[in-house]
Amino acid sequence: MAATQNGRSDEAERYKQAANDALQQLDWCIGYFAGIRKSKIANGLARNRSYIRERLMQEAAEPVPASDR
Repeated sequence: MAATQNGRSDEAERYKQAANDALQQLDWCIGYFAGIRKSKIANGLARNRSYIRERLMQEAAEPVPASDR
């Protein structure tokens, strides 16, 4: 595996990009469920999203799309 400038492998960067893409899809789902007034589902997905970002990706939680409305 080739290393990038910051020492991460290209493969690790691809996994990180895939995880970010999945979180963007999850953001869309949260907004959709909030928009159709399925707040329990939207809130559950938002909690899962926060857990993934904070605990698994070790990044700060971002505002949830449903909370902006």
